[in-house]
Amino acid sequence: MEFAASILVGSIPPSCLHPTYIRGRAYLASGDGASAANEFRKIQDNGGLVWNCWTGALARLGLARANVLEMKSLTGADADAARVRAITAHKDPLNIWKNADPDLAIYKQAKAE
Repeated sequence: MEFAASILVGSIPPSCLHPTYIRGRAYLASGDGASAANEFRKIQDNGGLVWNCWTGALARLGLARANVLEMKSLTGADADAARVRAITAHKDPLNIWKNADPDLAIYKQAKAE
């Protein structure tokens, strides 16, 4: 992963917030939904920096996945609130990608989730 990430970073403009995206993905992989959501929100909150970078679009999907992880770790009203956030956040990338190539792997995966 480190080698692949170092290759990618060389070709990505610093304005894409790539390190923040990678941190978010790492938190997702470790099961820490709250920290992952925090990282993906940083990208969304700085939309002017990532306006046409792929990290901006994929951070939306990452936030939805982070909310699902949070929902699974909570109970009661907190879990219900996280569920609503997850559903809302998951619709966001699908709305953006509504005209995407239907055979695109990430699009298929997002729709299946």
